[in-house]
Amino acid sequence: MFGGAILLAGSFSAGTAYSDPAPPVTSYRSADRRLSLGIKGSQFTLNGEPAFLIGISYYAGLGAPDDVLAQDLRSIKLHGFQWVRVWATWDGYENDISAVDGSGNAREPYLGKLKSLVAECAKDGLIVDVTVTRGNGAAPHLATLEDLRRAEETIVRALKPFANWYLDLANERNVGDKRFVSFDELKDLREAVRALDPARLVTASSGSDIDREELRKYLFVAKVDFICPHRPRDPGSAGQTEAKTRELLQWMEELGRIVPVHYQEPFRRGYTKWQPAAEDFAADLKAARAGGAAGWCFHNGGTRGVKDGRPRRSFDLRDGSLFKQLDVEEHKFVEMVWEQ
Repeated sequence: MFGGAILLAGSFSAGTAYSDPAPPVTSYRSADRRLSLGIKGSQFTLNGEPAFLIGISYYAGLGAPDDVLAQDLRSIKLHGFQWVRVWATWDGYENDISAVDGSGNAREPYLGKLKSLVAECAKDGLIVDVTVTRGNGAAPHLATLEDLRRAEETIVRALKPFANWYLDLANERNVGDKRFVSFDELKDLREAVRALDPARLVTASSGSDIDREELRKYLFVAKVDFICPHRPRDPGSAGQTEAKTRELLQWMEELGRIVPVHYQEPFRRGYTKWQPAAEDFAADLKAARAGGAAGWCFHNGGTRGVKDGRPRRSFDLRDGSLFKQLDVEEHKFVEMVWEQ
């Protein structure tokens, strides 16, 4: 599977009817077309102003019908989310919507859809996380360093005019299968992106918490602009997030380079027998902010252990709007975002 999504897991509440909300009382800064993401110390900035970024998974965004995309972006903005995570290499549920082919060359119409999505998000004041991964299936997708480099370069060339996105070079780069990307490969990829687009912010996510030695390599070998640890998905996770964040920032201070800690893919519903409630999402978000993190994502996706994976949420938008696929607890949390 090109996207690397493994679809298995527990129970979930039935979805509920959804209608777009009225705009919240708190005003949302309407961005101009040059919305710019930056970094200052351990924090992100938007157009130069410090900002803690709350985002939402929108993995299969390149496969969303135009009307669904328009509705979802409106809902994302109105609920107070500031960024979306979209995969440039997604092949879930026998639906390959990857913006590049297995060798890293442009693949239409999806590269064009990626450009359009980033452009629409710029208009709406949203940052876009553009994520790349090697394939984990039988067919070799981006198997060689040359292929993976070509894919990153194809994406960077297409999106270079926009200032409202960053690049995840390799989702969960430390997984022990065909998706694995070494620190030396990350160094090569980072240098290739810098040569094309020197100001572009780049990361490479980890499929687990990051230990001190790994952190040193992210900072000084791969030279990422910020780190994205994917924390454990269990009932105790939210209670550890603040301390884990502080630990990472303390290690960075000792190592001599401080970058943002960005929680790009926390726990979600439909993944294990444990089904986090709205209060668990809120607690994890609160802990991330309290610990000094720069951003956090409301993660959502397909239901494991169910034959068709439904509700698939952001993993397959052919089923309709993301917000129509969210279940009761997820909707409860979405209505809480403006309070966080």
